[in-house]
Amino acid sequence: MGSLPLTTEQIRVRRAERRAQVRRRRATVLVVAAGLVALGVGILAGRGETGGTNRVQTPTAESTRSQPARTTVSAPQSRLGNGKPVTLAFGGDIHFETPIRERLAADPASVLVSIAPVLRRADVAVVNLETAVTDRSSRVAKEYTFRAPASAFEALKAGGVDVASVANNHGMDFGVSGLRDTLAAANRANVRVIGAGNDDRQAYAPYRVTIDGQRLAIIGATQVLDDHLIDAWSASPGDPGLASAKNVTRLVRAVRDARATSDTVVVFLHWGAELETCPTPRQRRLARTLASAGADVIVGAHAHVLLGAGRLGSAFVAYGLGNLVFYASREATSQTGVLEVTVTGRRVDGYRFVPARISGGLPYPLAGSERTSAIADWRALRRCTGLRP
Repeated sequence: MGSLPLTTEQIRVRRAERRAQVRRRRATVLVVAAGLVALGVGILAGRGETGGTNRVQTPTAESTRSQPARTTVSAPQSRLGNGKPVTLAFGGDIHFETPIRERLAADPASVLVSIAPVLRRADVAVVNLETAVTDRSSRVAKEYTFRAPASAFEALKAGGVDVASVANNHGMDFGVSGLRDTLAAANRANVRVIGAGNDDRQAYAPYRVTIDGQRLAIIGATQVLDDHLIDAWSASPGDPGLASAKNVTRLVRAVRDARATSDTVVVFLHWGAELETCPTPRQRRLARTLASAGADVIVGAHAHVLLGAGRLGSAFVAYGLGNLVFYASREATSQTGVLEVTVTGRRVDGYRFVPARISGGLPYPLAGSERTSAIADWRALRRCTGLRP
């Protein structure tokens, strides 16, 4: 009997895997060449970074906290807001294609029910919504397009999600009218959307919230856009669209503006290369730029696999959150979790990763030895990031 035809998402994953293999081969050639040059000129090997102050606080996840002497003494009070900590939860890519679509149609509240307790225990939970939410308009001329009904926001709300970034390479799959439908549906469901708007001012504007007296600003932007759609999808004065991280100057301005009136500034990005578990040079440059501009927490998704996380100076960076509610055909793309980050003003007090695995498109938290192994694997991803624990 012949093989079943591949779905479009399976085709996409396989193509991405082939591209990733090509990039890895190229990287290997460069590393070998660099090693030969180093031998020729007698360059001494550098020392690696030393370990930090990791501390496991619960049996369910990794948690790292700065030593009190380093955080409370070195950080002036003006950097700490009113001194009360706030916990943020971050999840990766969410869409509602098969097989998730059937679950959404049957009961929106059931889609995130397994991971909802993790999201709800944070003060603010943020995810990447990688779909247009609309039932009208025509698809844009591109290889893959995702669409979901308005009940998608019901699912997010029931699952404990407070903020969704639609700044990604699927946010305008159904054009400007589809984007406007997405924004309207989010408003009806009382889920805040970042990274898009009726002009660049709205698109780059942060979601602002004050929790226990601490002023938070959360900005969404995408570094990933199809080349032929960059102009049409990027918000500009008078034109609707997405907040583009390709316009670094504009994004930096948004961060600096938020910094002036906020205790904590967060940037949620769509960035990286599909199926690559190490950040690209472009990601690392952007992270440094945003941290210098005043961002305290920089997180993102797009690769459909997990990437490493850690400290960049006084900022915290997570290069890849993987999938969260998404079709996952491979072991790597089914590895997921929720990242919790606790901040007091500009000080990142600690972070922990709560691991899960995707089955049938939905995330299920891990327990026992599987949890322990997943946390160790996640920690190991930091090795190629240049970040500290």
